[in-house]
Amino acid sequence: MLLFGRVLRAAGLQVHHARLLDAVRALEWVGLRSRADVRAVLRSLLVHRRDDLAVFDEAFDAFFRAHDTGGSNLPLFSLGERARVVARRNAGAPPRVDLDSEVASPADAALAVGAYSPVEVSRSKDFGELTASEFAEARRLLLRMPWEVGRRRTRRWRRSSHGALDLPRTVRRAAARGGLAADLPFRVRAEARRPIVILADVSGSMDRYSRILLYFACGLSRASADVESFLFATRLTRVTSHLSAAGGHHAVTRVVRGLQDWGGGTRIGEALRTFNTTWARRVMRHAPVVLVVSDGWDRGDPDLLDRELARLRRSCSRLVWLNPLLGASGYEPLTRGMQVALRHVDDFLPVHNLTSVDRLASHLRGLFSHHGLHRHL
Repeated sequence: MLLFGRVLRAAGLQVHHARLLDAVRALEWVGLRSRADVRAVLRSLLVHRRDDLAVFDEAFDAFFRAHDTGGSNLPLFSLGERARVVARRNAGAPPRVDLDSEVASPADAALAVGAYSPVEVSRSKDFGELTASEFAEARRLLLRMPWEVGRRRTRRWRRSSHGALDLPRTVRRAAARGGLAADLPFRVRAEARRPIVILADVSGSMDRYSRILLYFACGLSRASADVESFLFATRLTRVTSHLSAAGGHHAVTRVVRGLQDWGGGTRIGEALRTFNTTWARRVMRHAPVVLVVSDGWDRGDPDLLDRELARLRRSCSRLVWLNPLLGASGYEPLTRGMQVALRHVDDFLPVHNLTSVDRLASHLRGLFSHHGLHRHL
């Protein structure tokens, strides 16, 4: 299974070690007598996108072929038609890209066909298909991206030359002048930055996007002091202090290495219940914008997810669901998690490349730019 996982990764599929362990446990129950049963079990656990089914089937047939049938001299990890996977002909292992290093070795990095300028290509290229150099450039841009999520009206007042009549000041001035109101002062509501809460999915199905989207959350945290960040897979973890610290690249690396459930199963409803019961009172003040970053694959109770999303929506000014799979052509939100989420979210947006992140920034800037602000102050 470990060797087969390496083959699938080199063919372009995102397979996490936790999913391989799940596959081993499932095969212990199903057994190895039926080839069709083994294929069905592995497909259900290791394939997360419809476009990857053909590549998986080709890899399965080649890897589990009979020993006496010969076969081509091509390495197994050269399967698939994805241009981003270019195998070394004289090596017996798949190409490796170290996403934690600043400079990748040309011999180990996957090559993109027709990539005249890495920066230009990466703006419209899916995060899951970035080469090592494009990943480093995307990371740099995400960490430096400016963010502004509009303003909110506070309960405080400030002096102004227009707006509502400031009756308390008018009375005080008139009393000091013997009852004569020589001028009429005005006031308007003071404004402040609208806070943001990020709830990011780092389960196995999000493995190809989780790391780069952490840099998105880190850049957003560095651009504004009013950002709270949480990660979830099987449980919820607050990472606000880590992502807002200096040294974005090293901060993300520490988060990845320290998170025990990184790449595990998905329990969105349970994670939201933990957030609503433990953290909401502390971080949901002033009606923040909540960004949920997830593909919607959920192993938990859909009724629980429905209740907790409804509760979360009542506490925020806007609930935005960011799904990296939404950027793929032909994608349909058919998972039960997404079906439940669409009943409650205000915006359902893709976040699969730099262009989609730019559009998200523009969308957030324009949310509260008009005077018709939300009912929350």
